[in-house]
Amino acid sequence: MEATHFSSNLAIFLIGFLILFPLTISSVGVNYGQIANNLPSPDHVVPLVKAIGATRVKLYDADPKVLKAFANTGVEFTVSLGNEYLSKMADPANAQQWVKTNVQSYLPATKITSIAVGNEVLTLNDTNLSGCLLPAMQGVHSALVNLKLDSQVTVTTAHSVAILQSSYPPSTGSFRQDLKSCISPILDFLSKTCSPFLVNAYPFFAYKANPKQVSLDFVLFQPNAGIVDPANNLHYDNMLFAQIDAVYAALNRLGYKKLPVQISETGWPSKGDEDEIGASPENAKKYNGNLLKIIGQKKGTPARPNVDLNIFVFAMFNENLKPGPTSERNYGLFKPDGTPAYGLGVSGIGVSGGNSTGSGGGSGGSSGPSVYLSPPVNSSNGYLAISSATEMIVWSNWRRLSMGLKMLMVAYLMS
Repeated sequence: MEATHFSSNLAIFLIGFLILFPLTISSVGVNYGQIANNLPSPDHVVPLVKAIGATRVKLYDADPKVLKAFANTGVEFTVSLGNEYLSKMADPANAQQWVKTNVQSYLPATKITSIAVGNEVLTLNDTNLSGCLLPAMQGVHSALVNLKLDSQVTVTTAHSVAILQSSYPPSTGSFRQDLKSCISPILDFLSKTCSPFLVNAYPFFAYKANPKQVSLDFVLFQPNAGIVDPANNLHYDNMLFAQIDAVYAALNRLGYKKLPVQISETGWPSKGDEDEIGASPENAKKYNGNLLKIIGQKKGTPARPNVDLNIFVFAMFNENLKPGPTSERNYGLFKPDGTPAYGLGVSGIGVSGGNSTGSGGGSGGSSGPSVYLSPPVNSSNGYLAISSATEMIVWSNWRRLSMGLKMLMVAYLMS
């Protein structure tokens, strides 16, 4: 009965989405966490991932049900090895067995392209765990080499932005002095293995900590005066780009200018406790909706304008069993029943970013596909200027609809 209800919601959502909007968001990633007891089966998640235009998924484990469900979909996967396993991975036999079981057995049907070893280890203030990180990464990489998989699967680890000593202005970006002895060998490993540097960045936390000093428009990608970095005169109109360029500056300081950077997590909660200022559906809609539009523009940051953004949105679903403040359970793009947690306002072709704060701020209790499909209001300042290429949009819509109907048939047959 629950599966039928989910399929019905999914069908309504996908039909409306594909009729009204072409899907033009490119190369976006999404984090798929599962600390919950009410999430849909992985088979039902496949069309949702495709509906938001995600081509990459990051797991916090190597869940066999998920990896099997996404076989032959073309979606790229980052699987993760939890902090609790790091001490065991220095043993070559353990590392090889883990890679065989959690990676090799799903290739090539499931497109696993990366392994994230540990999460935010260096900022946990656990010296024993920090000491296990690089040996674990090396052990996993050696296993990939032995299995002849190192050319298709990279090994990396995700860091908190708190590894930075300085981040403002962006050109002064530098790593914490107490972490440099750990970071430098990791950077050397990433450089030699052609692996990316992963950072979890949340402008929400900066705003929550200091709402009187931090501009809400600046963190939500809304029109604002922005800031200018006095060292290079680069202009920043959002905090996430400033954080990314601060990471690039920190890497450059240690001699790793060419190391690619991925934002492995970023997002905004749609609900929070009383002291979690800014956590609301409207702000989550602006942050994630505007972020997806910017990713679709295929433009880089002020310091790296020709480097495409490489970002994983956090997260796919609200996760009802996550500990901590209310916000931790409300980062999802979707509710467990498959309906959107709020409207993203993604309209695809010709949208140049941003989101109007005009009317409609009090839709209150509305939820589900009708909110998700509400087109953004045109803005007189051009921030939401829609392309005049109407014929191309209509043609694209019909092509998307045809593809979408095929997806719906598959979803129906699986229900």
